[in-house]
Amino acid sequence: MTATGRPGAVVDTDVAVVGAGFSGLYMLHRLRGLGLRARVFERGPDVGGTWFWNRYPGARCDIESLDYCFSFSSELLAEWTWTERYATQPEILRYLQHVAGRFGLRRDIQFSTRVTGLRYDEPGNRWLVSTGAGEVVSARHCVLAVGNLSSVNRPGFPGLDSFRGEECHTAQWPDDGVDFRGKRVGLVGTGSTAIQALPQIAKQAERVYVFQRTPNYSMPAQNRPMPPQELRQVVRGYRERRRAAERSDAGIPMPPPQRSALEVTPAERHQMYEQGWQRGGINALSYAFTDFFTDERANLTAQEFAREKIRGIVRDPAVAGLLCPTHHIGTKRTCVDIGYFETYNLGHVELVDVRSSPITRVTPRGLATASGEYGLDVLVFAIGFDAMTGALLDIDIRGRDGQSLAERWAAGPRTYLGLCVAGFPNLFMITGPGSPSVLSNMVVSIEQHVDWVSDCLAYLQARGLDRIEASAEAEETWVRHVNDLADATLYPRAPTSWYVGANIPGKPRVFMPYIGGCGRYRRESGEVAERGYEGFVLGTARRRAARAHSGSAG
Repeated sequence: MTATGRPGAVVDTDVAVVGAGFSGLYMLHRLRGLGLRARVFERGPDVGGTWFWNRYPGARCDIESLDYCFSFSSELLAEWTWTERYATQPEILRYLQHVAGRFGLRRDIQFSTRVTGLRYDEPGNRWLVSTGAGEVVSARHCVLAVGNLSSVNRPGFPGLDSFRGEECHTAQWPDDGVDFRGKRVGLVGTGSTAIQALPQIAKQAERVYVFQRTPNYSMPAQNRPMPPQELRQVVRGYRERRRAAERSDAGIPMPPPQRSALEVTPAERHQMYEQGWQRGGINALSYAFTDFFTDERANLTAQEFAREKIRGIVRDPAVAGLLCPTHHIGTKRTCVDIGYFETYNLGHVELVDVRSSPITRVTPRGLATASGEYGLDVLVFAIGFDAMTGALLDIDIRGRDGQSLAERWAAGPRTYLGLCVAGFPNLFMITGPGSPSVLSNMVVSIEQHVDWVSDCLAYLQARGLDRIEASAEAEETWVRHVNDLADATLYPRAPTSWYVGANIPGKPRVFMPYIGGCGRYRRESGEVAERGYEGFVLGTARRRAARAHSGSAG
């Protein structure tokens, strides 16, 4: 679908969906099943969302391929063949393109279209969706499927425009790639993206300088090819595998730990951590013991194990020391790598500590720190995203009485269930702040949210209702619940985590995800629906208009 080419023309639909990644594609599929007219807006030229834009070298998922996929179609499960334990970006993008083609989704997606504004028209009980092309679409409901990691954190170093070399951001990688052969490369950042990219960049570049402010824990992926027979066996028992993931905390099919780290001997504890390390993956250590996220002493045992591994891999003791994190392990996004720490043993890779000698400016010839200048041909910024709220607030969203979502969230995001915001009727967000989102397997959380929204719309349809809004009281109770859960853990104590917005200057420091786990969240949000959408105000625009006309309360 292409833009109408008629700026100012108003097009009508039942549901407008913003984004065509995992969330938007499944949302469109479910809306069709309800018989609703839907239009999806996607700023990219094709489907994929995050997996369309993040095409930097080494990009791959940190959740196993067999779990990082849709479960709503047994036919789709059976016909798609994953080639590796952890799929690369190109393979995930091909998967999403296959999904769009198999279910004929593209005809209802308007590509290369940026949504600039959403305005709630209260008299008409409609959302007016404005695009960058000047088009306006009127929709009864709006679903924001914009992703948690899709608003780019822009570099703000002085002198950036003066750089004479090539400059790129990992979240906006050039379509034709970057040729690093024979070049001096500066990689800024040591988060998940940089940890994936560095080994690949180092294979080509003449010299690589890695500018690190804060070291991060990273678990080995232990990646391997996916044998076809193993894939077929998993697909045969997939229903129970997915149910186990849905009941779990992290959205992965692993049994929960049963013992405290402090009630076993040091030898037993080391053995458990070693088993996790050999298994690999983002939860290699965190699924070993029950008190990993709640007891500093227990967490310290895992920290020491991880630092011991780093010191055993990196041959230069000084470099190993700089690479050893000191924060509570897991309270910042734990990374997954393929040969990251080993890369520092290469003679042409140098770690630059910008904690002790901060970056001061970009120069025409490279990057300057407080202690000197580094000559560079290519600057790669791997500095992440304005996570969880950035993509939402990039859109000018105005609810009842013209209230701006940006103003409403000036002190930090507030939602009910991570799905809705008081004062913004008929507006849903997929994996929003206050839901498990980035602390979980995103696809498991996406499917649960899309199913919840779809069931809600079906409920309204069946009862002749066309309006739903979270109450301020329910929102306040939920925010308090989310905060109470977080405060009982070590998570809020990580001062530099993007979970609290610390990577964005001026962003409110608020812990944003729901920490109770996928299973608990599923139960709690499901109970809200079972009780007739408790905490929401339901009605029809006609009844509301009649009450307003008669002078009664709305």
